Amino acid sequence: MNDDKTERPVKTANQRGAARLAAVQALYQMDVGGTGVMEVVAEYEAHRLGQEVDGDTYLKADAAWFRSIVSGVVRDQVRLDPLIAAALQDDWALSRLDSTVRAILRAGVFEITDRKDVPVAVIVTEYVEIAQAFFDDDEPKLVNAVLDRIAKQVRGEAKK
Repeated sequence: MNDDKTERPVKTANQRGAARLAAVQALYQMDVGGTGVMEVVAEYEAHRLGQEVDGDTYLKADAAWFRSIVSGVVRDQVRLDPLIAAALQDDWALSRLDSTVRAILRAGVFEITDRKDVPVAVIVTEYVEIAQAFFDDDEPKLVNAVLDRIAKQVRGEAKK
């Protein structure tokens, strides 16, 4: 007989990966809820990163990495969005994308352009995995293609 309280194995993630996921969630929250950057960063750092919320335990995350992504995307959005728009198919506008996909792409493009110390392959792989956590269809492929195009343009390299 199975007890509902039986512990299930938890997939381990590195602290930067957890920070990336939390950053995407925070950017989504800001996009749909109009929450300000200072408010959302404070909420996540105080109540979510590594904490239990509504029965779900959030992974321990690199708070500085989380803060860097969220504040960097907000600060540089006017530079990031045109890069993303140019990498999309001609008939797709950035505004037509799902809010979660927009958050994933903005965070990924921020890292590609501003975190040259992180290999493109790591950035693309981590954000594709985040997309796979939210979507089953074509969205992870879109994230992969857009980030790969921008990496080639900005860094002259693609995911290997």
